[in-house]
Amino acid sequence: MEWTDEGIVLGVRRHGESSAIVELLTRQHGRHLGLVRGGASSRLRPLLQPGNSVSAVWRARLDEHLGTYAIEGLKLRAATLLGSSHGVYGVTHLASVARLLPERDPHEDIFALLEHSLDDFDDIGSAAVHVIHFELAMLSELGFGLALDNCAVTGETTDLIYVSPKSGGAVSRGAGEPWRDRLLRLPPFLRHGEAASELTDEDLQDGFRLTGLFLLRHVLEPRGQVHSDARSGFINALTRQQAKAALPAP
Repeated sequence: MEWTDEGIVLGVRRHGESSAIVELLTRQHGRHLGLVRGGASSRLRPLLQPGNSVSAVWRARLDEHLGTYAIEGLKLRAATLLGSSHGVYGVTHLASVARLLPERDPHEDIFALLEHSLDDFDDIGSAAVHVIHFELAMLSELGFGLALDNCAVTGETTDLIYVSPKSGGAVSRGAGEPWRDRLLRLPPFLRHGEAASELTDEDLQDGFRLTGLFLLRHVLEPRGQVHSDARSGFINALTRQQAKAALPAP
């Protein structure tokens, strides 16, 4: 058995004296593990860092075997990504979310979204938006997508500013006003068809609150899991930067 594919490094663990077991999210073969001989060497170690894009040739005698990878670097983002606290936490969290996908099951849209997110991770505000969109996409991919295009009560497609914490459906301003204290806020950057507006701290926090609730309820808790420490670390890094930006100039 043999195939060649592009992959994004999700994680690495040492195996024996000099090898490593590498977990990739590949474009056509999904989340896939393989043994890299010499993966702990000084030559290969920089390639096998979370967030890097690589070209991988996987070989095994049988399809169900672990198999081996031959790896070449394509886009080595790790040095930049791991140079900031939000980058370290963000990449670690994205990898933990991607691990919710079943092994060896292709998810090309998720691969493309992860690749795009990592390419645009320099600014923490942009990174936060990408993380939220990635969590939303993962909910949909796993069968728990939120219905944010029309009001769950009236069917309206405009002025959607709330989300029902029970159904995951959007709710319009008029329909939701009597229960506004019980509803989640739908931030503008997640409203379908709405023009981009200036991103606020509240918008980002509302986005994380929204995706966090449904990921925990529908995906993590049924597996006996909770949100990763990296997710809270990323949100804390975001909060610190927001607070720093709000300080008056000296």
